Amino acid sequence: MRLLAILPGSGGSFYCQNCLRDLAAIETLRQRGHTVTLMPLYLPATTLMRQPSEIPVFYGAVTLYLRHRFAFLRRLPRAWFKPLDSWPVLRLAARFAGSTTASGLEGLTLSMLRGPDGRQADELRLVAEWIAGLPSNEKPDVIVLSNALLAGLAKTLKQAAGCPVVCWLQDEHVWTDAMEPGLRDAVLRVMSGDAREIDGFIAVSSFYAERMAKLLSLDPARLHVVFPGLDPKDYGSSDVSRQRATVGFLSRLSAEEGFDRFIDAFLLLRRDPRFTGVRLSATGGPSADKRFLKRQLKKLSGAGLLADADISPQRFVKDRFGFLCGLTLLCVPGGSSPEAFGYYAIEAMASGVPVVLPAQGAFPEIAAAAGCGVLTADTTPETLAQTWAALLSDPARLHRESELGRAAAATVFSQKASAEALEGVLCHSFPENPLLGAQ
Repeated sequence: MRLLAILPGSGGSFYCQNCLRDLAAIETLRQRGHTVTLMPLYLPATTLMRQPSEIPVFYGAVTLYLRHRFAFLRRLPRAWFKPLDSWPVLRLAARFAGSTTASGLEGLTLSMLRGPDGRQADELRLVAEWIAGLPSNEKPDVIVLSNALLAGLAKTLKQAAGCPVVCWLQDEHVWTDAMEPGLRDAVLRVMSGDAREIDGFIAVSSFYAERMAKLLSLDPARLHVVFPGLDPKDYGSSDVSRQRATVGFLSRLSAEEGFDRFIDAFLLLRRDPRFTGVRLSATGGPSADKRFLKRQLKKLSGAGLLADADISPQRFVKDRFGFLCGLTLLCVPGGSSPEAFGYYAIEAMASGVPVVLPAQGAFPEIAAAAGCGVLTADTTPETLAQTWAALLSDPARLHRESELGRAAAATVFSQKASAEALEGVLCHSFPENPLLGAQ
Protein backbone atom coordinates (compact mmCIF):
# COMPACT_ATOMS: atom_id res chain seq x y z
CA MET A 1 0.00 0.00 0.00
CA ARG A 2 1.23 3.51 -0.84
CA LEU A 3 0.31 6.27 1.58
CA LEU A 4 0.83 10.01 1.58
CA ALA A 5 0.89 11.23 5.20
CA ILE A 6 0.34 14.97 5.59
CA LEU A 7 1.08 16.46 8.98
CA PRO A 8 1.42 20.01 10.29
CA GLY A 9 4.95 20.22 11.67
CA SER A 10 5.22 21.73 15.15
CA GLY A 11 8.92 22.54 14.85
CA GLY A 12 9.72 20.27 17.77
CA SER A 13 9.89 23.09 20.31
CA PHE A 14 7.16 21.53 22.47
CA TYR A 15 5.94 18.01 23.26
CA CYS A 16 3.62 17.30 20.34
CA GLN A 17 1.51 14.17 20.81
CA ASN A 18 0.22 14.22 17.22
CA CYS A 19 3.77 14.37 15.83
CA LEU A 20 4.91 11.43 17.97
CA ARG A 21 1.82 9.44 16.94
CA ASP A 22 2.32 10.15 13.23
CA LEU A 23 6.05 9.43 13.18
CA ALA A 24 5.62 6.18 15.12
CA ALA A 25 2.84 5.04 12.77
CA ILE A 26 4.85 5.92 9.67
CA GLU A 27 7.93 4.06 10.92
CA THR A 28 5.96 0.91 11.69
CA LEU A 29 3.98 0.93 8.44
CA ARG A 30 7.25 1.19 6.52
CA GLN A 31 8.67 -1.74 8.50
CA ARG A 32 5.59 -3.72 7.54
CA GLY A 33 6.28 -3.21 3.83
CA HIS A 34 4.14 -0.19 3.01
CA THR A 35 5.44 2.83 1.12
CA VAL A 36 4.78 5.99 3.12
CA THR A 37 5.65 9.47 1.87
CA LEU A 38 5.76 12.10 4.59
CA MET A 39 4.68 15.64 3.73
CA PRO A 40 5.32 18.01 6.67
CA LEU A 41 3.52 21.33 6.30
CA TYR A 42 4.48 24.63 7.96
CA LEU A 43 7.58 23.46 9.91
CA PRO A 44 9.68 20.33 10.46
CA ALA A 45 7.88 17.82 12.68
CA THR A 46 10.81 17.68 15.12
CA THR A 47 14.00 19.67 15.69
CA LEU A 48 16.06 16.72 14.42
CA MET A 49 13.95 15.94 11.35
CA ARG A 50 15.77 15.95 8.03
CA GLN A 51 14.17 17.50 4.97
CA PRO A 52 12.34 14.79 3.00
CA SER A 53 14.28 14.18 -0.21
CA GLU A 54 11.31 12.94 -2.24
CA ILE A 55 9.01 15.91 -1.78
CA PRO A 56 9.18 19.72 -2.13
CA VAL A 57 8.44 22.07 0.75
CA PHE A 58 4.77 23.09 0.73
CA TYR A 59 3.00 25.59 2.99
CA GLY A 60 6.26 26.83 4.52
CA ALA A 61 5.34 28.62 7.76
CA VAL A 62 7.17 31.89 7.04
CA THR A 63 5.77 32.34 3.54
CA LEU A 64 2.33 31.16 4.62
CA TYR A 65 2.07 33.74 7.40
CA LEU A 66 3.49 36.65 5.42
CA ARG A 67 1.28 36.07 2.38
CA HIS A 68 -1.78 35.69 4.58
CA ARG A 69 -1.00 38.76 6.67
CA PHE A 70 -0.03 41.16 3.85
CA ALA A 71 -2.31 41.18 0.81
CA PHE A 72 0.21 42.86 -1.53
CA LEU A 73 2.59 39.90 -1.08
CA ARG A 74 0.00 37.55 -2.55
CA ARG A 75 0.33 39.42 -5.85
CA LEU A 76 4.02 38.57 -6.12
CA PRO A 77 5.16 35.44 -7.99
CA ARG A 78 5.28 32.41 -5.73
CA ALA A 79 8.88 31.73 -6.80
CA TRP A 80 10.01 34.90 -5.00
CA PHE A 81 9.34 33.21 -1.69
CA LYS A 82 11.33 30.06 -2.36
CA PRO A 83 14.29 31.15 -0.16
CA LEU A 84 11.91 31.42 2.80
CA ASP A 85 10.85 27.80 2.27
CA SER A 86 14.38 26.48 2.70
CA TRP A 87 14.90 23.98 5.52
CA PRO A 88 17.41 26.21 7.42
CA VAL A 89 14.90 29.10 7.47
CA LEU A 90 12.12 26.80 8.65
CA ARG A 91 14.37 25.38 11.37
CA LEU A 92 15.04 28.92 12.54
CA ALA A 93 11.32 29.71 12.55
CA ALA A 94 10.68 26.52 14.52
CA ARG A 95 12.53 27.99 17.50
CA PHE A 96 9.62 30.38 18.02
CA ALA A 97 6.82 27.86 17.47
CA GLY A 98 6.61 26.91 21.14
CA SER A 99 4.81 30.16 21.87
CA THR A 100 2.27 29.76 19.06
CA THR A 101 -1.41 29.49 19.98
CA ALA A 102 -4.65 29.79 18.02
CA SER A 103 -5.27 33.23 19.49
CA GLY A 104 -4.57 35.68 16.68
CA LEU A 105 -4.41 32.94 14.05
CA GLU A 106 -8.15 32.38 13.70
CA GLY A 107 -8.23 34.04 10.27
CA LEU A 108 -5.38 31.89 8.97
CA THR A 109 -7.04 28.74 10.34
CA LEU A 110 -10.34 29.64 8.66
CA SER A 111 -8.57 30.42 5.39
CA MET A 112 -6.77 27.06 5.41
CA LEU A 113 -10.05 25.25 6.04
CA ARG A 114 -11.60 27.01 3.04
CA GLY A 115 -9.07 25.23 0.83
CA PRO A 116 -9.45 26.33 -2.82
CA ASP A 117 -11.50 29.33 -1.66
CA GLY A 118 -8.95 30.47 0.91
CA ARG A 119 -5.93 32.75 0.62
CA GLN A 120 -3.64 29.72 0.28
CA ALA A 121 -5.40 28.47 -2.87
CA ASP A 122 -2.26 28.80 -5.00
CA GLU A 123 -0.27 26.68 -2.53
CA LEU A 124 -2.97 24.01 -2.55
CA ARG A 125 -2.85 24.06 -6.33
CA LEU A 126 0.91 23.40 -6.23
CA VAL A 127 0.42 20.38 -3.97
CA ALA A 128 -2.34 19.04 -6.22
CA GLU A 129 -0.18 19.52 -9.33
CA TRP A 130 2.71 17.70 -7.66
CA ILE A 131 0.46 14.74 -6.78
CA ALA A 132 -1.18 14.68 -10.21
CA GLY A 133 2.26 14.68 -11.83
CA LEU A 134 3.45 11.56 -10.02
CA PRO A 135 3.86 8.39 -12.14
CA SER A 136 0.87 6.09 -11.77
CA ASN A 137 2.96 3.57 -9.81
CA GLU A 138 3.91 6.27 -7.28
CA LYS A 139 0.51 7.85 -6.69
CA PRO A 140 -0.87 7.20 -3.20
CA ASP A 141 -3.55 4.60 -2.55
CA VAL A 142 -4.65 6.64 0.47
CA ILE A 143 -3.96 10.16 1.72
CA VAL A 144 -3.80 10.42 5.51
CA LEU A 145 -4.34 13.82 7.14
CA SER A 146 -2.91 14.32 10.63
CA ASN A 147 -5.95 16.17 11.98
CA ALA A 148 -9.20 17.79 10.90
CA LEU A 149 -7.69 21.28 10.79
CA LEU A 150 -6.28 20.11 7.43
CA ALA A 151 -9.71 19.08 6.14
CA GLY A 152 -9.78 21.99 3.68
CA LEU A 153 -7.17 20.13 1.59
CA ALA A 154 -9.25 16.98 1.22
CA LYS A 155 -11.45 17.68 -1.81
CA THR A 156 -8.69 19.08 -4.02
CA LEU A 157 -6.10 16.43 -3.14
CA LYS A 158 -8.63 13.63 -3.45
CA GLN A 159 -9.39 14.72 -7.00
CA ALA A 160 -5.68 15.05 -7.85
CA ALA A 161 -4.76 11.61 -6.51
CA GLY A 162 -7.96 9.74 -7.33
CA CYS A 163 -7.85 7.95 -3.98
CA PRO A 164 -9.62 8.04 -0.59
CA VAL A 165 -8.66 10.55 2.10
CA VAL A 166 -8.74 9.59 5.76
CA CYS A 167 -8.16 11.87 8.72
CA TRP A 168 -6.90 11.35 12.26
CA LEU A 169 -8.83 13.08 15.03
CA GLN A 170 -6.78 14.28 17.98
CA ASP A 171 -6.66 17.58 19.86
CA GLU A 172 -8.45 19.77 17.32
CA HIS A 173 -10.40 21.12 20.29
CA VAL A 174 -7.22 22.43 21.91
CA TRP A 175 -6.75 24.79 18.96
CA THR A 176 -10.38 25.79 18.47
CA ASP A 177 -11.14 26.25 22.19
CA ALA A 178 -8.43 28.93 22.35
CA MET A 179 -10.32 31.06 19.83
CA GLU A 180 -12.78 33.88 20.38
CA PRO A 181 -16.24 32.20 20.50
CA GLY A 182 -17.61 33.71 17.31
CA LEU A 183 -14.57 32.73 15.26
CA ARG A 184 -14.50 29.30 16.89
CA ASP A 185 -18.06 28.67 15.74
CA ALA A 186 -17.18 29.80 12.21
CA VAL A 187 -14.16 27.48 12.12
CA LEU A 188 -16.23 24.51 13.31
CA ARG A 189 -18.93 25.19 10.69
CA VAL A 190 -16.39 25.21 7.86
CA MET A 191 -14.59 22.18 9.27
CA SER A 192 -17.89 20.30 9.43
CA GLY A 193 -18.50 21.10 5.75
CA ASP A 194 -15.00 19.98 4.80
CA ALA A 195 -15.56 16.71 6.66
CA ARG A 196 -18.03 15.60 3.99
CA GLU A 197 -15.11 15.19 1.58
CA ILE A 198 -13.24 12.82 3.92
CA ASP A 199 -13.83 9.10 3.47
CA GLY A 200 -13.07 8.01 7.01
CA PHE A 201 -11.94 9.32 10.38
CA ILE A 202 -9.55 7.68 12.82
CA ALA A 203 -10.01 8.85 16.40
CA VAL A 204 -7.38 8.12 19.06
CA SER A 205 -9.99 7.09 21.62
CA SER A 206 -13.68 6.25 21.82
CA PHE A 207 -14.15 9.33 23.99
CA TYR A 208 -12.76 11.59 21.28
CA ALA A 209 -14.64 9.83 18.49
CA GLU A 210 -17.90 10.58 20.30
CA ARG A 211 -16.89 14.16 21.03
CA MET A 212 -15.87 14.96 17.46
CA ALA A 213 -18.90 13.19 15.98
CA LYS A 214 -21.08 15.64 17.88
CA LEU A 215 -18.87 18.65 17.24
CA LEU A 216 -18.67 18.12 13.46
CA SER A 217 -22.04 16.36 12.96
CA LEU A 218 -20.33 13.18 11.74
CA ASP A 219 -22.04 9.86 11.12
CA PRO A 220 -20.53 7.54 13.78
CA ALA A 221 -20.23 4.84 11.12
CA ARG A 222 -17.50 6.92 9.48
CA LEU A 223 -15.36 6.89 12.62
CA HIS A 224 -12.84 4.24 13.68
CA VAL A 225 -10.84 4.12 16.90
CA VAL A 226 -7.11 3.32 16.79
CA PHE A 227 -4.96 3.80 19.86
CA PRO A 228 -1.57 5.40 19.08
CA GLY A 229 1.36 3.11 19.72
CA LEU A 230 5.06 3.07 20.54
CA ASP A 231 8.01 0.70 20.37
CA PRO A 232 8.69 -0.51 23.93
CA LYS A 233 12.27 -1.39 22.94
CA ASP A 234 13.03 2.34 22.68
CA TYR A 235 12.42 2.86 26.39
CA GLY A 236 14.58 2.18 29.40
CA SER A 237 13.38 0.94 32.77
CA SER A 238 12.71 3.17 35.74
CA ASP A 239 13.62 1.99 39.24
CA VAL A 240 10.52 2.92 41.21
CA SER A 241 12.11 1.61 44.41
CA ARG A 242 14.86 4.23 44.40
CA GLN A 243 15.24 5.86 47.78
CA ARG A 244 14.73 9.40 46.56
CA ALA A 245 11.46 9.50 44.65
CA THR A 246 10.85 11.89 41.73
CA VAL A 247 7.44 13.07 40.53
CA GLY A 248 7.48 14.00 36.84
CA PHE A 249 5.58 16.14 34.33
CA LEU A 250 5.90 15.63 30.55
CA SER A 251 3.93 18.12 28.47
CA ARG A 252 4.04 21.80 27.64
CA LEU A 253 4.87 23.68 30.85
CA SER A 254 1.70 25.74 30.77
CA ALA A 255 -1.47 26.49 32.68
CA GLU A 256 -3.42 24.72 29.91
CA GLU A 257 -1.65 21.48 30.86
CA GLY A 258 -2.01 22.10 34.60
CA PHE A 259 1.65 22.72 35.36
CA ASP A 260 0.80 25.35 38.00
CA ARG A 261 -1.38 22.82 39.85
CA PHE A 262 1.39 20.25 39.53
CA ILE A 263 3.79 22.68 41.23
CA ASP A 264 1.25 23.47 43.96
CA ALA A 265 0.70 19.75 44.60
CA PHE A 266 4.45 19.24 44.94
CA LEU A 267 4.64 22.04 47.51
CA LEU A 268 1.85 20.39 49.51
CA LEU A 269 3.50 16.96 49.27
CA ARG A 270 6.79 18.29 50.60
CA ARG A 271 5.06 19.63 53.71
CA ASP A 272 4.44 16.01 54.75
CA PRO A 273 7.46 14.84 56.80
CA ARG A 274 7.33 11.45 55.04
CA PHE A 275 8.20 13.03 51.69
CA THR A 276 10.85 15.62 52.49
CA GLY A 277 13.25 14.01 50.03
CA VAL A 278 10.93 13.82 47.03
CA ARG A 279 12.15 15.65 43.95
CA LEU A 280 10.36 17.19 40.95
CA SER A 281 11.33 16.86 37.29
CA ALA A 282 9.55 18.49 34.34
CA THR A 283 10.01 19.02 30.61
CA GLY A 284 7.91 19.42 27.46
CA GLY A 285 8.44 22.90 26.04
CA PRO A 286 7.54 26.42 27.18
CA SER A 287 4.22 28.09 27.83
CA ALA A 288 2.94 30.76 25.46
CA ASP A 289 2.85 32.99 28.54
CA LYS A 290 6.53 33.76 28.99
CA ARG A 291 5.99 34.89 32.59
CA PHE A 292 4.16 31.72 33.60
CA LEU A 293 7.27 29.62 34.23
CA LYS A 294 8.89 32.44 36.20
CA ARG A 295 5.89 32.46 38.52
CA GLN A 296 6.21 28.72 39.13
CA LEU A 297 9.93 28.99 39.82
CA LYS A 298 9.20 31.82 42.24
CA LYS A 299 6.83 29.54 44.18
CA LEU A 300 9.51 26.88 44.48
CA SER A 301 12.13 29.42 45.46
CA GLY A 302 9.87 30.93 48.10
CA ALA A 303 9.39 27.49 49.66
CA GLY A 304 13.13 26.79 49.56
CA LEU A 305 12.62 23.88 47.12
CA LEU A 306 14.19 25.21 43.93
CA ALA A 307 17.23 22.97 44.41
CA ASP A 308 14.94 19.93 44.46
CA ALA A 309 13.29 20.79 41.14
CA ASP A 310 14.77 19.96 37.73
CA ILE A 311 12.71 22.03 35.28
CA SER A 312 14.21 21.87 31.79
CA PRO A 313 11.65 22.85 29.13
CA GLN A 314 13.72 21.51 26.22
CA ARG A 315 15.18 18.36 27.77
CA PHE A 316 12.54 16.21 26.06
CA VAL A 317 14.03 17.04 22.64
CA LYS A 318 17.19 14.94 23.10
CA ASP A 319 16.69 13.05 26.36
CA ARG A 320 13.02 12.11 26.64
CA PHE A 321 13.80 8.45 27.41
CA GLY A 322 16.40 9.38 30.02
CA PHE A 323 13.99 11.81 31.62
CA LEU A 324 11.31 9.12 31.94
CA CYS A 325 13.72 6.59 33.45
CA GLY A 326 14.47 9.02 36.27
CA LEU A 327 10.85 9.22 37.47
CA THR A 328 8.94 7.39 40.20
CA LEU A 329 5.55 8.55 38.95
CA LEU A 330 4.23 10.82 36.21
CA CYS A 331 1.28 13.19 36.43
CA VAL A 332 -0.06 15.73 33.94
CA PRO A 333 -3.18 17.33 35.49
CA GLY A 334 -4.34 18.92 32.23
CA GLY A 335 -6.77 21.79 31.90
CA SER A 336 -10.51 22.29 31.71
CA SER A 337 -10.69 20.54 28.32
CA PRO A 338 -10.36 16.72 28.64
CA GLU A 339 -7.56 14.96 26.75
CA ALA A 340 -8.20 13.13 23.48
CA PHE A 341 -5.51 10.59 24.39
CA GLY A 342 -2.31 11.30 26.37
CA TYR A 343 0.79 9.94 24.62
CA TYR A 344 2.90 10.84 27.65
CA ALA A 345 0.89 8.30 29.67
CA ILE A 346 1.84 5.36 27.47
CA GLU A 347 5.43 6.60 27.24
CA ALA A 348 5.58 6.52 31.04
CA MET A 349 4.07 3.02 31.04
CA ALA A 350 6.72 1.85 28.58
CA SER A 351 9.38 3.06 31.03
CA GLY A 352 7.70 1.35 33.96
CA VAL A 353 6.63 4.66 35.49
CA PRO A 354 3.22 4.61 37.27
CA VAL A 355 0.85 7.30 36.04
CA VAL A 356 -1.62 9.49 37.94
CA LEU A 357 -4.33 10.77 35.61
CA PRO A 358 -7.59 12.72 35.94
CA ALA A 359 -10.71 10.57 35.55
CA GLN A 360 -11.88 12.48 32.49
CA GLY A 361 -11.48 12.46 28.73
CA ALA A 362 -9.71 9.41 27.36
CA PHE A 363 -7.90 8.52 30.60
CA PRO A 364 -10.50 6.11 32.04
CA GLU A 365 -10.43 4.35 28.65
CA ILE A 366 -6.62 4.18 28.66
CA ALA A 367 -6.52 2.93 32.25
CA ALA A 368 -9.12 0.25 31.50
CA ALA A 369 -7.22 -0.94 28.42
CA ALA A 370 -3.90 -0.96 30.27
CA GLY A 371 -5.19 -2.48 33.49
CA CYS A 372 -3.26 0.15 35.45
CA GLY A 373 -3.09 3.85 36.16
CA VAL A 374 -4.34 5.80 39.16
CA LEU A 375 -7.34 8.02 38.37
CA THR A 376 -8.21 11.10 40.40
CA ALA A 377 -11.70 12.54 40.82
CA ASP A 378 -10.38 16.06 40.25
CA THR A 379 -7.08 17.84 39.69
CA THR A 380 -6.93 20.20 42.62
CA PRO A 381 -3.47 20.39 44.20
CA GLU A 382 -4.85 18.83 47.38
CA THR A 383 -6.23 15.78 45.56
CA LEU A 384 -3.05 15.36 43.52
CA ALA A 385 -0.79 15.59 46.60
CA GLN A 386 -2.92 13.08 48.51
CA THR A 387 -2.91 10.64 45.57
CA TRP A 388 0.85 10.93 45.11
CA ALA A 389 1.38 10.39 48.83
CA ALA A 390 -0.77 7.24 48.85
CA LEU A 391 1.12 5.80 45.88
CA LEU A 392 4.60 6.73 47.07
CA SER A 393 3.96 5.21 50.50
CA ASP A 394 2.91 1.86 49.00
CA PRO A 395 5.99 0.18 47.42
CA ALA A 396 4.03 -2.93 46.45
CA ARG A 397 1.51 -0.87 44.52
CA LEU A 398 4.25 1.12 42.80
CA HIS A 399 5.85 -2.10 41.56
CA ARG A 400 2.51 -3.54 40.46
CA GLU A 401 1.67 -0.36 38.50
CA SER A 402 5.14 -0.38 36.97
CA GLU A 403 4.92 -3.97 35.74
CA LEU A 404 1.37 -3.61 34.43
CA GLY A 405 2.39 -0.46 32.55
CA ARG A 406 5.28 -2.20 30.83
CA ALA A 407 2.98 -5.06 29.84
CA ALA A 408 0.40 -2.65 28.38
CA ALA A 409 3.06 -0.80 26.38
CA ALA A 410 4.24 -4.11 24.91
CA THR A 411 0.73 -5.18 23.90
CA VAL A 412 -2.30 -2.91 23.61
CA PHE A 413 -0.25 0.29 23.17
CA SER A 414 2.56 -1.16 21.04
CA GLN A 415 3.37 0.18 17.57
CA LYS A 416 2.59 -3.28 16.22
CA ALA A 417 -0.93 -3.30 17.65
CA SER A 418 -1.55 0.27 16.47
CA ALA A 419 -0.25 -0.44 12.96
CA GLU A 420 -2.36 -3.58 12.62
CA ALA A 421 -5.47 -1.65 13.64
CA LEU A 422 -4.60 1.16 11.24
CA GLU A 423 -4.05 -1.31 8.41
CA GLY A 424 -7.46 -2.76 9.12
CA VAL A 425 -9.05 0.65 8.70
CA LEU A 426 -7.12 1.55 5.56
CA CYS A 427 -7.43 -1.80 3.80
CA HIS A 428 -10.99 -2.79 4.65
CA SER A 429 -12.93 0.45 4.94
CA PHE A 430 -12.93 1.30 1.24
CA PRO A 431 -14.20 -1.73 -0.72
CA GLU A 432 -14.77 0.49 -3.75
CA ASN A 433 -11.00 0.98 -4.04
CA PRO A 434 -9.62 -2.22 -5.62
CA LEU A 435 -6.04 -1.31 -4.62
CA LEU A 436 -7.01 -1.45 -0.95
CA GLY A 437 -9.55 -4.20 -1.11
CA ALA A 438 -6.86 -6.54 -2.45
CA GLN A 439 -4.52 -5.94 0.50
